[in-house]
Amino acid sequence: MHFTSAAVAVLAVLAPVASAVGNAKVVNKCGFPVYLWSVGGSVGPAKTVKSGGTYSEVLHHDPASGGIAIKITTVQNGLYNGSPQTNFAYTLDGQQVWYDLSDVFGDPFSGHAIGVKPSLNCPKICWPKGVATSGASQVKVCNANSDVTLTLCAGSC
Repeated sequence: MHFTSAAVAVLAVLAPVASAVGNAKVVNKCGFPVYLWSVGGSVGPAKTVKSGGTYSEVLHHDPASGGIAIKITTVQNGLYNGSPQTNFAYTLDGQQVWYDLSDVFGDPFSGHAIGVKPSLNCPKICWPKGVATSGASQVKVCNANSDVTLTLCAGSC
């Protein structure tokens, strides 16, 4: 296949635009560390996010499961011992990212506001008391180039 220098220049300019995606972030404003795992078709390594720290990963599609769940506990090894966990999940679908928040085995951030806020003007998820608001769908959608940030112990959201 033969490309002209003009065609190569156009492709070089368009490549970053076509692949531009945001990040999934977890900001820990709690007075204690949290432990998280990025889970798709497999479980990623455990990460400790200290008070005041941030975890970030580039939004990506998991070929095995389709989506990613960032599973967060307040207990070290909590993913493996049945501790309460908050799941910050997302699915990258072409030019959109779908995101939601849920708890499993209890509510590890009960009493502490937590919320998901995209960097673009898209719907946020707010749990002012650290537990799901009953009756409200938590699944939201935004442009794939948006950062989607979960803030723990946010004070308010």
